Amino acid sequence: MSIQWFPGHMTKAKRKLEEQLRWVDVVLELGDARLPLSSRNPLLRKLLGNKLRILLLNKADLADTAKTDLWLSELRQETPVLAISAATNKGIKRIVPLMEEMMSEKMDLLAAKGIRGRSIRAMVVGIPNIGKSSLINQLTGGSQAKTGNKPGVTRGNQWIRIHQKVELLDTPGMLWPKFDDPLIGKKLAATGAVRDEVFDQEELAHWLLEWMKENYPDELKDFYQLSGDELHIEGIGRRRGCLISGGRVDTLKTSQVFLREFRSGKIAKVTMDDIKLNEQ
Repeated sequence: MSIQWFPGHMTKAKRKLEEQLRWVDVVLELGDARLPLSSRNPLLRKLLGNKLRILLLNKADLADTAKTDLWLSELRQETPVLAISAATNKGIKRIVPLMEEMMSEKMDLLAAKGIRGRSIRAMVVGIPNIGKSSLINQLTGGSQAKTGNKPGVTRGNQWIRIHQKVELLDTPGMLWPKFDDPLIGKKLAATGAVRDEVFDQEELAHWLLEWMKENYPDELKDFYQLSGDELHIEGIGRRRGCLISGGRVDTLKTSQVFLREFRSGKIAKVTMDDIKLNEQ
């Protein structure tokens, strides 16, 4: 199964991002703690260049805590990084102080030139459905940014004051034109970054179930209360009552239920990127 998704508006978003980078001091790059590498757009890394940047691994409440700690140690060698959750507010209060610390030297230089009181200008970037709007709502303490539970909801750009000293420019999510590694496409689809309509949900569910059986077998068995021999889509479908006429299992509905339960973290707190990937 090959998964690709690059809507036309994302090409426009890339051009706008290139134009607007000149106006910001700090870039908040938002990733998924379950996919510390696979959720980061390689195009963004090239576009950002030497711009000051903080990597925020969102959805840390859904990730494997032990593996998140390992990733934080690894990624700190590249850039300042925080594990956060826009859903639970974990780590959110650390973002603005870190920006102020990183910008202190530049602000002192501006003050020496007689420029005082200028806000720190920040930009939040990341792939679709990574939680950018939810993060902004947490930072502002309200629903300032349009949010949605489907990838690609935020289409326009807007400046939002998140602190008396910080203004934030929101940008639409942006995937890259082609996933060189098919596994990246599967991981992004499994975690909800790619629209369900553009891939075979049953095929993905079968792949994800095998991945869970290999990586989190005990959690999978405990959640569904099924033995190893029963851990297949049909077994889960019967357990969940996803039946059609004749007592047959509705495999599409079962696949959709399984994907929802995985994405919500109900089955297990998982991290899909292996730390060894960063050593290759």
